[in-house]
Amino acid sequence: MYATDRGGRRSDSPGADEPLTHSSFAVGPLMRPGMGASILVLAAALLVGGCAHAPPRPPAQVSPFSAASPGNTYPGGWRELGFARFRKPTKYALVDSCGTTVVEASADGSSSGLAEPLDVDPHKYPWLTWRWKVPHFIPGVDNTRRETDDAPARLEVSFDGDMKKVPFEDRLFFAEVKALTGLDMPYATLEYVWGDGAPRETVIINTWTSRIRMLIIEIGAERTGEWVTEKRNVYEDYRRAYGEEPGRITAIAVLTDTDATREKATAYYGDIAFLPTEPANGGRAESAPAPGETPSPVDRPEGLDCPAPGK
Repeated sequence: MYATDRGGRRSDSPGADEPLTHSSFAVGPLMRPGMGASILVLAAALLVGGCAHAPPRPPAQVSPFSAASPGNTYPGGWRELGFARFRKPTKYALVDSCGTTVVEASADGSSSGLAEPLDVDPHKYPWLTWRWKVPHFIPGVDNTRRETDDAPARLEVSFDGDMKKVPFEDRLFFAEVKALTGLDMPYATLEYVWGDGAPRETVIINTWTSRIRMLIIEIGAERTGEWVTEKRNVYEDYRRAYGEEPGRITAIAVLTDTDATREKATAYYGDIAFLPTEPANGGRAESAPAPGETPSPVDRPEGLDCPAPGK
């Protein structure tokens, strides 16, 4: 299913029609609800990746959160990326979940992300897997509408490509972002969203630029309160969303945002990995610790309660 999200018009066939585009851009859109972080996080990640002090990036490897300790610094090249000039930032922290370190995101009318620069060939590593948990869904979210486009959890992937192929209106928008922030937008971004307002597997074109396309993979409160493991063929998802072959993957990010609805939200993100073949598990709730396993004694935030050993 395809959602153009330009005026409520949709097409059920991804390749049937050229997606509609927004005809004009307001002055200073980065100052408006539903805008800042989703547009800027991966652009900033690319900037970090190009700095001399950035850590080296092995191909096809996302630094696992589980390799770090709760309350410590992020592993690898992961960095919090926010733009206080435009948005109140979401709070991110490494916390313990049943003995495994994960990321906790806490939003309160805020929007910012946690990103890592990468260099991954999606032809060789087409499968993307991760796990996430949303204790409670955000009331009033509708990702097909600009004024309610929030999400308790997003996973974003940016792609390289020929910037000459970017539509003229998007190039104008990129120039506006560059003028306001000094950042160069990535060629294309694919967002996996825990959202609402459209059926699962709907592709939604961002209302500000067609170079960001959302894919709804979890809906509303259906699976809140449990760890859910996802597996996606990012190569095929990109082709479905954009109708072309993907370039190299340049960055990845997680993002929890409530700047449009002004609500509060919490989400948890586990390890993320690109794989050459389809993983065995995916899209199912994570199991509880096996009988006899002892969870870490580290204090755990609300939403990460572990069963007592043997239960």
